[in-house]
Amino acid sequence: MKTGPRYKIAKRLGATVFEKAQTQKFAISAERSAKNKRRGRGRQSEYGKQMLEKQKVRMTYGLTERQFGNYVKKALAAHSAKPSDLLHELLEMRLDNVIWRLGLAPTRRAARQMVAHGHIMVNGKKSRVPSQAIFVGDVISVRDGSTGHGSFVGFAERFMDRKLPSWLSWNPKSMEGGVAERPTTASADVAGDLAMVLSFYTR
Repeated sequence: MKTGPRYKIAKRLGATVFEKAQTQKFAISAERSAKNKRRGRGRQSEYGKQMLEKQKVRMTYGLTERQFGNYVKKALAAHSAKPSDLLHELLEMRLDNVIWRLGLAPTRRAARQMVAHGHIMVNGKKSRVPSQAIFVGDVISVRDGSTGHGSFVGFAERFMDRKLPSWLSWNPKSMEGGVAERPTTASADVAGDLAMVLSFYTR
């Protein structure tokens, strides 16, 4: 998905949109930019706020308008769960996002490329679909032929220095793991105000 100038987008939507924008230097620059905008603009409308939150969440996960809209439709159509919680779960349970959460890739974009290049297995089968939905109990692993790839060399050592999200499991020796439980807004940080996002689509 083409995103345009990343730092310009991150200044408008927030540093969390792109992992590489989450630096102290960027934060200082973004704060200055935000102050200038506040001086030159009046109060933002509710619609504007909802649009901003929608764009922030969509860009964080690297989705097109159509892809993101489909996730929203699924969340709104379900009657067995709170729509905002379900939307969060649907987004988090994408294969590319799980790969990023596991730390196998430095960014979600890199995780998408990793999957697309055939380095990842799901339940023993190679997957090239970054958007593949992962479920509790699925086994995710690095393809045997890919363990010597630059991205995975030394991963076992690096893995020891990071904290794994509670809803995921990973064995650095066998290079496999999976989803231990469904992610919640407490166990997986939320990209934005999902209730506001849903309001944008139901206004």
